[in-house]
Amino acid sequence: MKWTGLNELREKFLEFFESKGCLRLPSFSLVPKDDNSLLLINSGMAPMKKYFTGEVTPPRKRVTTCQKCIRTPDIERVGITARHGTFFEMLGNFSFGDYFKHEATAWAWEFFTKVLEMPPEKLYVSIYEDDDEAFDIWTKEVGVDPSHMVRLGKEDNFWEHGSGPCGPCSEIYFDRGDEKGCGRPDCHVGCECDRFVEVWNLVFTQFCKEEDGSYSNLDHPNIDTGMGLERITSIIQEGETNFDTDLFLPIIHAAEELADVKYAEDKMAYRVIADHIRTVTFALSDGAMFDRAGRGYVLRRILRRAVRYGKNIGIDKPFLYTLVDVVVDNMKEFYDYLPEKAEFVKEAVKKEEVAFHKTLSQGEKKIKDVIAHSDNKVIDGSTAFMLYDTYGFPLELTIEIAEESGFTVDSEGFQVEMKAQQDRARAARGERESMASQKIDLMDFTTPSTFVYDT
Repeated sequence: MKWTGLNELREKFLEFFESKGCLRLPSFSLVPKDDNSLLLINSGMAPMKKYFTGEVTPPRKRVTTCQKCIRTPDIERVGITARHGTFFEMLGNFSFGDYFKHEATAWAWEFFTKVLEMPPEKLYVSIYEDDDEAFDIWTKEVGVDPSHMVRLGKEDNFWEHGSGPCGPCSEIYFDRGDEKGCGRPDCHVGCECDRFVEVWNLVFTQFCKEEDGSYSNLDHPNIDTGMGLERITSIIQEGETNFDTDLFLPIIHAAEELADVKYAEDKMAYRVIADHIRTVTFALSDGAMFDRAGRGYVLRRILRRAVRYGKNIGIDKPFLYTLVDVVVDNMKEFYDYLPEKAEFVKEAVKKEEVAFHKTLSQGEKKIKDVIAHSDNKVIDGSTAFMLYDTYGFPLELTIEIAEESGFTVDSEGFQVEMKAQQDRARAARGERESMASQKIDLMDFTTPSTFVYDT
């Protein structure tokens, strides 16, 4: 296993699966097309759902992609853990009724052990607890040592989403060694520590879950496999975390030049900034924009969080827009459309930063004043709503700031205030089909408590 740069790693994966007869498709836009179920594309297979359901005929039955993705449910963990991020690239290979378990497993193992030269003794494989077929394929055909096989339950190794196509999963883990473990004698694959890192997920879509909860066999089973570029890069480059690689370090070093403290002194702040500016740069380049609701709300929340962490390392002026060029330079070899979008993105980011800086200091002073005079370590719902409505603080940001001081936020009280505001707006609006009413209806669907950022 030798050090390999991000662009070479990405290309090696795509070339490998092209050699297996897969058609290489470019990444789909982060803004979903003809799919109202998602605000932003959140997985490698998401843009190809209609290929899997049969609504649309795929250009070929074998496909490989490197798909841009954004996920935000774990945004508060970005910078804290080794692997969480909001923007990531998912390397995938897919079969629409063509190859299945035998090929998918063999090719995954070949790519890791032959192309990337990863030592087999460092690799472990999990399967769904009842999938004896997968166990036999991995051990008898692929040659995985049975002692490196782990059976996990439905929660971990079975993919389904309501009724419809579903199936067991199989995951490949890399053992980073005892020094990365939790120290418990029973540390094993599936442990929450940083020793065993899941780097490849193979979904064997072979069943259909019926409305009554029963399962039937699909006539044409499918394959959906994915590997996060950030994770495999950290393994190959032996980075302490995903952030200690050539995916993030150029951004981190550029931010260091603007800050009062170095990366080693406040790693979380730098990691949040590096992750979030990548997210914003790619989302804006794909047509998303900052807004008060929907995907625009998600982006605004991400940018404002990065601005606040910039203040933590001594950057008290708009700066994120200056990092856009670093992201573009680092990623343009594969995403060649980025340079032509750079100026537009920088202008949009700077405008949003300037606007937020005007209210950030006032809002933080208000929160700190509330904290200083509180007897019960709770920020009440009306105060949280005032911060949202007056200072533009998303509820999540208020919660994050409060938690740093050991406080909680009355989220239910916040929602009561939000609902009251919406009711007032409805009472005041005129004609049902007016633009104002449409905006209120959209807010009904996308208020922070009710809409799901990712599914």
